[in-house]
Amino acid sequence: MRYRRVFIPGASYFFTLVANQRSPIFSDANVIDIYHRSVRKVQAAWPLTIEAVVILPDHIHFLCTLPEGDADYPKRVRLIKAAFTRSFLGRRQCLDERSDSRIAKGEQAVWQRRYWEHTIRDERDFQAHLDYIHLNPVKHGLVAAARDWPHSTFLAWVERGAYELWWGSDEMPPLPEWVGRE
Repeated sequence: MRYRRVFIPGASYFFTLVANQRSPIFSDANVIDIYHRSVRKVQAAWPLTIEAVVILPDHIHFLCTLPEGDADYPKRVRLIKAAFTRSFLGRRQCLDERSDSRIAKGEQAVWQRRYWEHTIRDERDFQAHLDYIHLNPVKHGLVAAARDWPHSTFLAWVERGAYELWWGSDEMPPLPEWVGRE
């Protein structure tokens, strides 16, 4: 199967990375630290600006912008997943038995093989994905308000003036029609 991906140098992109078999590996704060260190390591060699992120127990959503003239997000995602996997497995055993296919390809059973990616089209699209990222813990019933989830950039965006602290706590703001297909 061939996937159609859009490559626009300097663009912003939304990603969803999912743990293998939706295992809740990110329930541990030490594992979240490993993820953040892995991203910083990749950023040092392959710059990207993380605009927003939310880390949930079994998946991560993030919005990033690549440097002008650069559209190689697949490399960055691959390197983030690989750096995380090396560090994560350095401390633990594999969570699941690897399939014959994973063994043949030399893959660990930490991440789902693929990831969801979306090229941000305009400011409205950027805001919709920003809202989605910050509402995701509420959508999954993990907290009552976006401000209560500790593994999110929501409070940083409140400080920037993009949101009020109470946003999303009294009623769920409308989300785009694509929600749930990511």
